Amino acid sequence: MSERVHVLLFDAGSDSEGIHSLELAGRTVVLLFEEEDDALRYAGLLEAQDFPAATVESLSKDEMETFCASAGYEARVVPAGFVPGTAEERLLLAPPEQNLDLSHWKDDEDSDDADPDDEDQEPDLDKERDPQLEAFRRSLEGLL
Repeated sequence: MSERVHVLLFDAGSDSEGIHSLELAGRTVVLLFEEEDDALRYAGLLEAQDFPAATVESLSKDEMETFCASAGYEARVVPAGFVPGTAEERLLLAPPEQNLDLSHWKDDEDSDDADPDDEDQEPDLDKERDPQLEAFRRSLEGLL
């Protein structure tokens, strides 16, 4: 049987399911916790920063590493008893104080009615990521 890791999912099992990731030095990193308690603690710290409640899911380490590689993400294992030695490593145990604004991460494409020629509109960055997020969601569903 494959080794299991724990990941943080938002809206697990729904159409807007997403996985927690960090941006580190221009890389998108998905944390794979060996210990469920570490994942639960991290989820609690995120919730304290006004993130939606995350669900801790146990998945195959090999499948998560394969998924991350295929999606262009870096899978970073947080081992049991991990002690950070650098500022970047501390982010593996506690989320950064400042986070990206992802308030629209689970919105459907509501802006389809907008006039594409309206120059005052800001670009919808979430919409640009939807295909990748959708592929990620499908891959995660396949793992479960």
